[in-house]
Amino acid sequence: MGAIARPTHQLVRMRGRSYVAFVFCPVVPIAGWLEEIDASIGHSPGFFIGKPVVLDLSAVDLSQTAILHLVTSLEQRNIRVLGIEGVDAARLSSDMPPLLTGGRHCVLTQNEPKKPEVKPKPISLLLESSVRSGQSVFTEGDVTILGSVGSGAEIVAGGSIHIYGTLRGRAMAGANGNPAARIYCQKIEAELVAIDGHYQTAEEIDATMCDRPAQVCLEGDIIKITPLN
Repeated sequence: MGAIARPTHQLVRMRGRSYVAFVFCPVVPIAGWLEEIDASIGHSPGFFIGKPVVLDLSAVDLSQTAILHLVTSLEQRNIRVLGIEGVDAARLSSDMPPLLTGGRHCVLTQNEPKKPEVKPKPISLLLESSVRSGQSVFTEGDVTILGSVGSGAEIVAGGSIHIYGTLRGRAMAGANGNPAARIYCQKIEAELVAIDGHYQTAEEIDATMCDRPAQVCLEGDIIKITPLN
C-alpha cells in the first residue's frame, strides 16, 4: 500500500514594523480642546491626514459615550485614531479603536539605585541632496541635510535638524521627548516647525526671520526662532 500524501502548509510570514505616531492628550473642557485642534488644522490643513494618531485619555475621566463622541469628532476632522491608551478597557466598546499598551515614555522613573545603563547613541543621518515635496524622513538621532527641504516635505528627528539650504516644508525635532533639540537652517520659509511636540506654523513665524539663517529652540513651552549668527 502506497504512502498517503499529506498536504503541506505554508507558514505565515510576520514582520515587525514601527511608525512615528502623534499622541493627542485631550483636556477638559473637551469642546475647548477641540477648538484648539480646529485652530491647528486651520493653520495647516491636511497635516494630520494619513498620520497615525494615539489618543491618551489619562488626563481626563470620560464615559464610554463621551469617548466614542470624541473619537467621532476627530474622525470628522479627518484625524484617524489608531489606538487609545490611558483608560480602562471596560470603557472601550468593540466599535472603538483598540486599547494600546507598552508605548515608550519620554521620562524614565527610577525607584531604586541601579547601575547606570549605557545606551547606544542614536545614529546621525546625513543626506547629501535636497528632500523633495512629498518625501518624509524619520530618524532617531540628528539629521543633517546638505540641500533644502521642499514644500510638502517632512523631517522628523529624535535629535536636532541641520539644514544647509532653505526649509520650506515641516521640520519636527526632539520627537522622542528631547526639549533640548534644535532646528538650524540657512533660510526659513517653513510650513511648520516643532520641538518636543510644541510647534509654530507658517502664519506664526515672524516675517523678519525669512531670507536669513535661523535657529529654532524651545524655551519652556514656547518655540523661539532667532537669527543664526
